[in-house]
Amino acid sequence: MKRFIILLVMSTARSRELPLAEECVESFCKPPNCRCSSTNIPGNLAPRDTPQFVIVSFSDAINIVNIGTYRQVLYGRRNSNGCNAGATFFVTHENNNYQLVNELHNQGFEIALHSITKSIPQSYWAEATYDIYYKEFAEQIFQMTAFANVSRSAIKGMRIPFLQMGGNASFELALDLDLYDNTWQTNAFTGPGLWPYTLDFASIQECINPPCPTACLPGAWVLPLISWRDLTGSPCTVVDACYSSPDQDDEDSWYGFMLSNFERHYLGNRAPFNIYIQESYVNSFPAIKRAFTRFLDLINNLHDVFQVNSYEVIKWVKNPLPLNEYREKPCQEPFAPIDCTATQCGPLAAEHNGNEYWMKICTDLCPTSYPWYGNPLGA
Repeated sequence: MKRFIILLVMSTARSRELPLAEECVESFCKPPNCRCSSTNIPGNLAPRDTPQFVIVSFSDAINIVNIGTYRQVLYGRRNSNGCNAGATFFVTHENNNYQLVNELHNQGFEIALHSITKSIPQSYWAEATYDIYYKEFAEQIFQMTAFANVSRSAIKGMRIPFLQMGGNASFELALDLDLYDNTWQTNAFTGPGLWPYTLDFASIQECINPPCPTACLPGAWVLPLISWRDLTGSPCTVVDACYSSPDQDDEDSWYGFMLSNFERHYLGNRAPFNIYIQESYVNSFPAIKRAFTRFLDLINNLHDVFQVNSYEVIKWVKNPLPLNEYREKPCQEPFAPIDCTATQCGPLAAEHNGNEYWMKICTDLCPTSYPWYGNPLGA
């Protein structure tokens, strides 16, 4: 609790002038702590010597409905090198089941932040100050550690709701919390794709949902969301938002759709391939779920493709191992499983909307009110 108070004081004291980022000069920006925004393969590797990373990610609260899909589609997978296949969950707080977050964490999947409130309208995030981002994301870390028993050292990433950029403020917060950001979309750099980079210098990435960062923020990592191309060639970042996509009952066409987007990366510069899709969409259409499963089965058996947690890509970019060395390196040890003392709490009154909520958490000490922005532990 003492550390919590200290961090809150830090958040309200944040105000500094940030220098404008200048054009990147590669001789001044070298790994592991700096990388220019570029489609160049890290380490100057040839595509054939570069691991093809696949990043599967989901957003929003974890609950008893969507956990079934995750167990069915993701659990027990291994890449061809014998290491566990990954996925990243960007979690929101409202109606979140923290016992199930603990389960995903213990399975070795990455738990990342997607805000406490996921507030609307979207302009809330575009106009948010550093202090608001602090309360939405830094305070969410306390919820994850207190209610889901997810270790602080395991929380590495954040994604702003609605993929709305927050200018310098959100990246300043990410840098202070040692988090990478996975919000920034690109439609221009899909083939060849844009590799992760830092904000030591100005980015070449286009700004789809302004405001985008303009400041020099040394060591702030961007994991770009590289768009897919729909059947007409139009870009779409979230798979289920592709305007022109195969018939939802056509498994083979959906499998081919996934494969064609994957091959743009695999046969190109092997920039990380994003699969960002809503679980409700996968679960609503059995043919799409079967196609998704087939696609994961395929890539898990390719010797140069690796389905990984998002942060694994950042680590590789900092120290780019050639394919043969990457295959032989020891598997990333998952964080030690943490027990969950399953407790159901409620009804808990929520001050922000007057509703009552139930919570499933991993501690026998229930909050006295529903946790929220400004009171993340419900004290």
